[in-house]
Formats: sequence, structure tokens, C-alpha cells
Amino acid sequence: MTKDKIIISAALTGAATNRSHCPDIPYRPEEIGVEAKRAVDAGASIVHIHAREDDGVPSWRTEVFEDIQKEVRKRCPEVIINYSTGAIGLSVKERIAHLAPTKPEMAAFNMGSMNYAIFSKKQKKFFWNGVFENSFDTMAEVVKTMNDNGICPEMECFDTGHIRNAEPLRTMGLIPDNACYSLVMGVLGGIPATPENLIHQIKQVPEGAFWQSIVISRKQWKLNALAAVMGGNIRVGLEDNFYLPNGEMAKSNGELVEHAVSLVRMIGREPTSIAETRQLLNINRIS
Repeated sequence: MTKDKIIISAALTGAATNRSHCPDIPYRPEEIGVEAKRAVDAGASIVHIHAREDDGVPSWRTEVFEDIQKEVRKRCPEVIINYSTGAIGLSVKERIAHLAPTKPEMAAFNMGSMNYAIFSKKQKKFFWNGVFENSFDTMAEVVKTMNDNGICPEMECFDTGHIRNAEPLRTMGLIPDNACYSLVMGVLGGIPATPENLIHQIKQVPEGAFWQSIVISRKQWKLNALAAVMGGNIRVGLEDNFYLPNGEMAKSNGELVEHAVSLVRMIGREPTSIAETRQLLNINRIS
């Protein structure tokens, strides 16, 4: 497989936003299944999912994840499912309870403790303000659970130190070779979303490791273009950014993926099929 291939992931739901911000964010399992199909049809091979209750509140109930899995698999039997384990105010056991019963192909975990906030400069107030607790003991327990259940870890790195935090876990034998580095930018409390910072983060990733850019805000398009030019992979979706390159609000995750596909093709790369992504990441099992 050539370096011209690129993996496109779609983050369908998120947890910090709701329909007052974007009316098309999916909440219910059926809605998430429909959005997964739109993303896959447009060219995504991985769908990253946070569970929600029917009213949009973040959910950690295993049965909700199981319902989501049924709805996604019904419409997208081959797609790689990636569940979140990131949460504020929950124990590590609560955050990973859904992994063993559902056994998704991938799951994301945060690579360090940090402030996490949404702040309005215009209104001079916080709309979201919390602390992610991710000690080394917490990270070790999360990734061990993933390993025990055959789940490929996605390491969400919100700053340079988070990339380095993988080193002791790798030395302990907890980080498998196919683990993925996600370079998350634009979260208040993490590294700002700038071209210079993205280039710096890319240089910290171990040679040969899979990595993708995750950019929060409308800066996503410019920085995803940079990531694609530099040989990386990219993520789009309503979790990260509501807006199309022309400034219009997207009506679905599929629309965002369509524009991501157009973007990467403009620079001479081609989205991987689901089968190609499985080969690249050494993921064979379908949950």
C-alpha cells in the first residue's frame, strides 16, 4: 500500500456540545447509526463515538453502547468502531465498563491529566470547565483493558508531554505496535491549533507510528491539509467542527467527510477503504 493512501476518521457525536450548538448532532443509537452510514458512504473507514442518552446527556451505560453498536453494524457491517473512554468526574472503572462487553476494534484514551475548557472571549465566561484525570495508573488500567479485549488503542495527545507519556507505557509492554497517536489541537488547556504547533507535534511521534490530526474548530481544514501533506491521517466530524470550508454549518457528518475526501484528493492522496485501514492497523476482528 502506498503512502498516497490516507485514513479518514469521523467523530460522530462528541460529549461537550449539543443541538443548541448544532441541530444535527446525533443523540439516539438509531441516529448515530444513520450518521455512521453517511460518514462511511462518504469515505470514512473509522467512526469514533461517544454515547448519549436520548436527551443528549453523555452516557456511560453499557446498554447504550450495545444499542449503538447494533445500529451501526446494521448499516455499516464492516466499519471500524472506535469508542471513547474520556470523561470528567467518573472513576476509571466506569469509563471502561463498556469495553469488554462490546469489544470495539478501537478505543480512545487521553494521554495525560489536563484542564479542559470552552471559553467565550466575547461573553468572558466559561461554557465548559473541568479537569481530565489521567494519571499513569489510570492510563495503564485503561490500555490493559483494551489489550485484554483485543482493542487497538488510540492515544489522544492534547500536548507535547502527552506524546512522551506513551514512552513508559510502551516500555512496560502496554502500548502495542499498532497503537495510534492522535494529535489533538485547539482545546483550551491543550496545545493551540497552529501550523507551527502541528509540525512540532508530528516531529515528536515515533518514527513509523500511525498518527492522525484532530483539530477542534474551523481551523481544522487548514491544519488537516497540512497533516495530509506531511503524510498523516485526518479526522473530521461534528464532534470537532460544525462548519464546512465555505463557512456553512454542516447538516451531517457525511458532508464533512465528503469535503475531507475532496481535500485529500486535491493534494494527490486517496482515502483508504475499510479493508485497507484494517490492513494498515492490523485490525481483523469485526465487533
